[in-house]
Amino acid sequence: MTQSELKDFLDEKVELYNNPNFIESDPIQIPHLYSVKEDIEIAGFLAATIAWGNRKMIINNAKKMVDLMGNSPYDFVMNHSETQLEALENFVHRTFNGKDFVGFIKGLQHIYQNHSGLEAVFDKYQEEDSMQNSITEFKKIFFEIPHLTRTQKHVSDPSKNSSSKRINMWLRWNCRQDNKGVDLGIWKNISPSKLSCPLDVHSGNVARKLELLSRKQNDAKALAELDENLRKLDPKDPVKYDFALFGLGVFEGF
Repeated sequence: MTQSELKDFLDEKVELYNNPNFIESDPIQIPHLYSVKEDIEIAGFLAATIAWGNRKMIINNAKKMVDLMGNSPYDFVMNHSETQLEALENFVHRTFNGKDFVGFIKGLQHIYQNHSGLEAVFDKYQEEDSMQNSITEFKKIFFEIPHLTRTQKHVSDPSKNSSSKRINMWLRWNCRQDNKGVDLGIWKNISPSKLSCPLDVHSGNVARKLELLSRKQNDAKALAELDENLRKLDPKDPVKYDFALFGLGVFEGF
């Protein structure tokens, strides 16, 4: 396939999957429950954090998370009582447990109280062509306050060679504004051109079959290679191809 043919093929798949029908089987439905920016970004962050494993279980458990927060994520983060935090302690999704959930609430409160909110942190540390440094700096700030060491593993770090799939997915939700009804586009200061494709087993395998990726591990180095190749196809909005790679892998068994 020539580069032009590959672009046409992938653009077609983006059109097929980047529409509201995609939402009903994807964790992005959780932030779509809200209309206030802070509620959207917090609900999205929590849903993305647990987005590994069975998709139905991810969605059900993400709904439980926002239910436990009285379906008012931002108000809960800013104004919770100790008793309300205790109510979170029975939550579990795979290795993310109630103590991690409590740690995340405290980390989020710290971000809003002391660092002007989530968008401000990612905006401050964005680079000319990448958001990966922002993810590393966000993790440092998120865990500036006392926390359990075990909770750190639930926020990935590109500087430790992680592909940071879940945070890159969440950044796509927040920053892409294409009016197709899927991505929420609530952050206006970060260009979609800087976003990275959420790299997981499905998108990685499809990318290798299409010769967009040669590296065998799904790590930060592979992400850099995939980013470079997707930006050749669309420098302004490379991460739209996440819909194509994911759809081909999950829905078409490509």
